[in-house]
Amino acid sequence: MNSSQPNGSECIVVGVDGSESSKDALHWAVRQAELDHCTVHAVLAWEFPPQYGSIGWINAPQELATDLEVQADQTLDGAISEVVRAQDAPRVAATVAYGTPSGVLQHAAQDASLLVVGRRRRGIMGALHGSLSRHFTRHAPCPVVVVGEQSQRA
Repeated sequence: MNSSQPNGSECIVVGVDGSESSKDALHWAVRQAELDHCTVHAVLAWEFPPQYGSIGWINAPQELATDLEVQADQTLDGAISEVVRAQDAPRVAATVAYGTPSGVLQHAAQDASLLVVGRRRRGIMGALHGSLSRHFTRHAPCPVVVVGEQSQRA
């Protein structure tokens, strides 16, 4: 990556679930994007609770899907509002997508220059199966940064 000449295709993808570690990851990604003259793609994945849709035999009510997606949108918007300074906001794009966190982030990071995730085992939108950070250090399509929870952001 050449930080002296911005390239519109360069992007840092960051997984956000509303947790403190994901907010720290977002903060780190925005600071790095400023140094690298690139953009940040903040991504939040949501799924139905296990008793619905994910096992295929109980259909989830449409209003549940709408409520979960609205909650996911609010969680991502809230994290961005809390962490990203006004002057950095144009650098950040936000996406809420249905699917497992690992699947959604894997897809989002396909053309990324870097993937940033927080070190945490449980997300706001439900329990994660295994450690996302461990998964991506082995299977990501690009370099990965794992950010641990910080006591305060600078």
